Amino acid sequence: MTSLAPCLQAFFTERLVTQRRASAHTIGSYRDTFRLLLAFAQQRTGKAPFKLALDDLDAPFVGAFLDHLERDRHNSVATRNVRLAALRSFLRYAAISEPAHAAQIQRVLDIPQKRSNKALVSFLTHAEIDAVCDSADRHSWIGRRDYALMVLTSQTGLRLSELTGLCCADVVLGSGAHVRCHGKGRKERATPMTQPTVKVIAAWLTERRGQPDDPLFPTSQGKRLSPDAVERRIAKYAAIAERRCPSIGSKHLTPHTLRHSAAMALHHAGVDIATIALWLGHESSETTQVYVHADMSIKERALARTTPHAVTPGRYKPADPLLAFLESL
Repeated sequence: MTSLAPCLQAFFTERLVTQRRASAHTIGSYRDTFRLLLAFAQQRTGKAPFKLALDDLDAPFVGAFLDHLERDRHNSVATRNVRLAALRSFLRYAAISEPAHAAQIQRVLDIPQKRSNKALVSFLTHAEIDAVCDSADRHSWIGRRDYALMVLTSQTGLRLSELTGLCCADVVLGSGAHVRCHGKGRKERATPMTQPTVKVIAAWLTERRGQPDDPLFPTSQGKRLSPDAVERRIAKYAAIAERRCPSIGSKHLTPHTLRHSAAMALHHAGVDIATIALWLGHESSETTQVYVHADMSIKERALARTTPHAVTPGRYKPADPLLAFLESL
C-alpha cells in the first residue's frame, strides 16, 4: 500500500473514532466523500484505490473532483462544500503524519468554499400536507408505513437521518406523548406529538409489533429504511398528490420540505423563534430565522400597517381578466 491508504485508514480509526468520537452521521458523510473521491480518481488516473498516493491528491485533482460533483453528479454548492470540508479535515491530519507533503496539502487547503445564493425555504400548507399523506395507499402494509412516516415527519419536523434512525422504543405514548431522537452534534431531544399523530403512530406500532430496538419504519425485509428510499417514496407521493393539489407541482418536495412545513406551522401558530429552534434541534436560533424570511404573512401585515387610511389594505388585483392577461406579459 502507498502512503494514502494507511493514512486514510488511520484518519478514520484514530482521528474520527478514537480521538474525536465523531458521530455515526459524521463518519458516514466522510466515508461517502472518500468513496466518491476514490472512484473519481480511479476513473481519472486508471489506478486502483489502494495504489493511490498522497501525491495524487494535489490541488488540480481536488479542483477537478469538486467540478465533477457539480457538473456530472449535479450536486448543490452546499454538498460540494461539505465534501471539501471532509477532504480538508483528512489533509490536515495527513500533514501531521506525512510532513513531506505539507506544501502540496497547503495548496489544497487554500481552495475556498464556494458561495451560493440562499433561496427561501420551501414548505407545504396544511391542505398540501394532507394531499401528500393521503396519497399513500393505506390498503397495503407499505402504504400504512409510509403514511405514518409522513404524518410523524410533517408534525415533528425530524431530520431525515433522525427519522430513519428511530427505533420502536423511541416512541412514548400516553400522557405527554413524544418521540426521542439523536440529532446533529450527538444531542438527544424529545419532540411532543399531537393527538392525531399519536393515534396514527399507535396504530402503526400495534401493526408493526417490533422489539424495542427494531427500526420504527422498516423495509419489507425488516431492515432499516435508507435515506434514499425515503426520498424516493416521498417523491412518488408528491407526484400523485399533484393531481389533486396542483400547487404542489411548483414546490420541490423532499423529506426536508416536511421538516420546513412543521416549522412554518409552529411559526404561524405564534410560537417564538427560540422555541422553534429547540423543537428542531438547531444549535442557534439564528438558523431558525429563515422561517421568518419565508413567511409572507408577516410582510403583508407590515405592508397593511403602511397603507394610507383612505385605501383598503390588500394586494393589487386587476379589475378585468383582460387587464390581468396583459399585466402578465
